[in-house]
Amino acid sequence: MVIQMTDPTHEKGLAWQVGVWDRMADTYRREIDLRFEPVIDRLLSSARLVEGEDVLDLGTGTGAVALSAVRQVGPKGSVTAIDISPEMLAIAKSRANNVATVAFREGGVEAIPAEDESQDVVLASLVMMYVIDRETAAKEIARVLRPRGRAVMVVWAGPEDADIVKFQQTAGRYAPKPPVDGVGPGALADVSPFLRQLSATGLVVDVETADTEFTFPSFDAAWDSLAAVTTANLYDAARKEARSAVRELMWNHGDGNALDFRNKIQLIVATKPV
Repeated sequence: MVIQMTDPTHEKGLAWQVGVWDRMADTYRREIDLRFEPVIDRLLSSARLVEGEDVLDLGTGTGAVALSAVRQVGPKGSVTAIDISPEMLAIAKSRANNVATVAFREGGVEAIPAEDESQDVVLASLVMMYVIDRETAAKEIARVLRPRGRAVMVVWAGPEDADIVKFQQTAGRYAPKPPVDGVGPGALADVSPFLRQLSATGLVVDVETADTEFTFPSFDAAWDSLAAVTTANLYDAARKEARSAVRELMWNHGDGNALDFRNKIQLIVATKPV
């Protein structure tokens, strides 16, 4: 059965997130997908997908993981891709070009629209940091996995090891407080609480780290891609302060110069016993 979320704070936080991701959709497809390819490659390498498997892609965004996974599982397999953002899903569907073995559904990680023990693999690329109720999410992941099934989830490390987190947390200090606590790009820098939540469902959990990298050609390009949406509603003075803080911290070599973002990722692998 699918768990229904009725907590008002959760619903408010979910609506806020949908708004952010809807506004980000075009930018994400244009600027972020390409830069996150090394993360996706590492996720899929750890997942070791096999032809014929049924795969669930949580928080599919603009569909990059789902479209790579569907090629690996082949015509005898399937991929179900879910996301809370209708705008993200619209882009993902258009990219899929009516591939019969991939389906897109609106939904969240705390109430996965899938039957019990229906999936061989669950994938989540840079998603779990934004989940409001991770304890419920862990139960849902365990519920939809078949025995011997596996979930592979990627999250960023902390700001000291991930430049993208440093950038976004610095800009975010000037934005209004989110309606829910404990979500954001660095929310799972310490993965141990989430590992305990996964283990409590009976899943066997392991974690490893890897280094990834991408580049922005200038400060303005990075700002427009990573912070323009989330700081759009700030007063001009606050937005200027946020830009200045990020520039001084990370771009002291000149706005027009490129910067390599070096980002450690953490790969959580959870396996369901027989």
